[in-house]
Amino acid sequence: MKFTLVIYGAPHTSEGAASALRFARALLEAGHTLYRVFFYADGIHNGSALAAPPQDEQDLLGQWQQLQQAHQLDLVVCIAAAQRRGLLSDSEASRLEKPAANLAEGFELAGLGQLAEAGAVSDRLVTFGG
Repeated sequence: MKFTLVIYGAPHTSEGAASALRFARALLEAGHTLYRVFFYADGIHNGSALAAPPQDEQDLLGQWQQLQQAHQLDLVVCIAAAQRRGLLSDSEASRLEKPAANLAEGFELAGLGQLAEAGAVSDRLVTFGG
């Protein structure tokens, strides 16, 4: 089966992101396809390169990046939600004349069209709330 995941929760204020990560690993281990992971609303914070969790907490960013590299995953951050919350790629920071970018490696900014397209081509769209 082909899955798309939508994550609404920030990495350390909601169990949604950690649950989505566990679910993603399980479905890939079971031989399913993970078409896209879409981070929306406060879930965009999962893609912040500035996240620095304490040593005794999970590094969700690092774990998403490792999974992305191992499986060539499509990790998409909603561009509108990201801009509202101050998460920018290099090109968006430049375009908006901001002093820095903070989108983590392995993540990309895109619009809701990417979510709609993923829902259309996936067998299942699973959401993880905030």
